Amino acid sequence: MAIRIHGAGGSAANYSGIVRQLLFPTWAVIGILLLLPVLLMVIYSFLTKEFRGGVEWTFTLAAYDQFFFTRGLFGDEPPRIEWTYIAIFWRSIWQAALATLACLLIGFPTAWFIATRPARSRTMWLFLITIPYWVNLLIRTVSLRFILRDNGPLNEALLAIGLISEPLPILNSNLAVQVGLFYSYLPFMVLPIYAAVERFDFALAEAAADLYANRWQALMQIVLPVVRPGIVAGSILVFIPALGAFLAPDLLGGAKNFMIGSLIDEQFRGSQGNWPFGAAVAVVLMTLVLVVLLVQARAAARQAA
Repeated sequence: MAIRIHGAGGSAANYSGIVRQLLFPTWAVIGILLLLPVLLMVIYSFLTKEFRGGVEWTFTLAAYDQFFFTRGLFGDEPPRIEWTYIAIFWRSIWQAALATLACLLIGFPTAWFIATRPARSRTMWLFLITIPYWVNLLIRTVSLRFILRDNGPLNEALLAIGLISEPLPILNSNLAVQVGLFYSYLPFMVLPIYAAVERFDFALAEAAADLYANRWQALMQIVLPVVRPGIVAGSILVFIPALGAFLAPDLLGGAKNFMIGSLIDEQFRGSQGNWPFGAAVAVVLMTLVLVVLLVQARAAARQAA
């Protein structure tokens, strides 16, 4: 049976209409579950804190002023930069950056190893990478707290083999936060790099070896430029959620290792929280993330040109 097309223009218009109809549920979900909450967060950041919690619908910049400036205990002093929250932001940035670097250093060799296995065994290795993440993040973080505590399995094992003479104070430290972030987001680095390495033409590396390039030269000049999109994608997927993480800092870092996600969570928890301030901090965080993404997109566009 033959199907006649009565006109290219009419067919294109029909197809466009069908595509718009099919995309409508997607746009509705994005609008309701993504854009609307972000809009509400931005609006709340300009409202006034209600004395018993919640907000008053009086628009003000007080939340942003509280984040960037301090005016003394009674508000009667000249404004000075509020370094407390800026320090929390800076701590969050370098913690997320270190977690991204650690995931890259471990994730790249892991992804390379999996991608170079026989095709029939790759699924098993990917399964082993992802199976811990079938369990809720909260449960995994609490379990990690149990492992890292002074009388936990890690310290007991190190004491048993004689590597240490007393338990290491790992819990409630920057190191514990790093371990938690690394453990939480490692697959987000492995999987994009694996996808890039799997498409890599290994004949290029063999050609480089035939031209007397050593392994380091082949890695830096042949492999990395080809798999760079996977590395960039993995780094973004790790850095952004690590920047706003609050479970690892709360459960593993303690009060001395406060991060921006913990600050936001604290403002919305309980009846005495400051919702406008929490929303303002979230807006500042979102703006920082957007700047990072725009810089990366511009760099990618410049490289493609």
